[in-house]
Amino acid sequence: MRFLYNLSIYLYIFYIRVGSLFNAKAKLMLLGRKNIFQDLESQISNLKSQNLVWFHCASLGEFEQGRPLMEKLKLKYPDVKILLTFFSPSGYEIRKNYAGADYIFYLPMDTPSNAKKFVEIVSPQKVFFVKYEFWFNYLFELKSKNIPTYLVSGIFREKHYFFKGTGGWFRKQLKSFTHFFLQDEKSMELLNSIGYTNSTLVGDTRFDRVFEVAKNVKQINLLEQFVEEKKVLILGSSWMEDEKIVQSSKFESLKLIIAPHEIDEKHLCSIEEVFKINSQQSTILRYSKATPTNVRDAQVLIIDNIGMLSSIYQYGSIAFIGGGFGKGIHNILEAATFGLPVIFGPNYEKFAEAKELIKLGGAFSISKQDEFEKTMLLLSDEQVLKTASQISRMYVQGRVGATEKILSATF
Repeated sequence: MRFLYNLSIYLYIFYIRVGSLFNAKAKLMLLGRKNIFQDLESQISNLKSQNLVWFHCASLGEFEQGRPLMEKLKLKYPDVKILLTFFSPSGYEIRKNYAGADYIFYLPMDTPSNAKKFVEIVSPQKVFFVKYEFWFNYLFELKSKNIPTYLVSGIFREKHYFFKGTGGWFRKQLKSFTHFFLQDEKSMELLNSIGYTNSTLVGDTRFDRVFEVAKNVKQINLLEQFVEEKKVLILGSSWMEDEKIVQSSKFESLKLIIAPHEIDEKHLCSIEEVFKINSQQSTILRYSKATPTNVRDAQVLIIDNIGMLSSIYQYGSIAFIGGGFGKGIHNILEAATFGLPVIFGPNYEKFAEAKELIKLGGAFSISKQDEFEKTMLLLSDEQVLKTASQISRMYVQGRVGATEKILSATF
């Protein structure tokens, strides 16, 4: 089985090489790993004498789950060196200058030789894999060198190959983990069902992250002038499908802030064109062109930069989170921690926080325009809005603490 696994890795590498000829993401994956071992050796000197901890995240979402751990670890143990690796360009390219890590790299592809060389060069004291990133050659090397390896914010589902009748080899690979720190009881039950009891239910570290952001949020003067004590709908991490549903609805009393998932010029122009159709929301302004004078008269403000969204939610009354008409919703906790009821499309089944908030009454899923309008009409009732807001805020506050539990158990 290991032969077949390694074969699949080599075939994937071949696919990336071919794809890099016409796909920008594949090209970034290839170029980012070029000369990576030379870069590792040149940037990380005398590593074996350092107390280095390695965090690996697949992409940006997993980074947000690992971030609270890295930052609290640095705060408690300033002498610790942190190595952060990403698999995907969507994580690395956005966070390659993250100040919370000492070294940031792409993870070399999981071939036996790459894994062996990487672990020998890095020689970590401890390793944290975030959520469900399993690279079995790396895990094998870490286990063979008795390096403590942890899965944090871990989540397992019945469809994972570990729990299938043909998944015996994959189940054995989980022995490489020293301990599993899990998000939910279902994951613990699944691990127990295949004989793994070295797990602890701690919850999701993202709650700690968004809670800290809300506590330390900075004021944004231009947004305060834009809002002017009016109710604001924030369309966060949106795609065109989300934007069209909001545009087609008429809520004259609301102001609208759009923070699109992608801020390339083509998408920004498309947003401007879509919202110009609605005469009630004809005053559209990009944040980069906003001034204290013109921002007050704008009805729609488009955030044409990356990094502001988590702070923008403080100015909202209701949030519409994008992605639910595509692969899956984006982060709803950033809005919920500020007490915003959250609305999103139908693709949310993989997200426990979305399902839980819907049951509690702090979140609402819609699949078409009229459902969005009915939800907005419901939330126009001040008491309903207040109750939903309290539910969202308390939901986050009641689930903080995973970061401290993990660090206490591992350091």
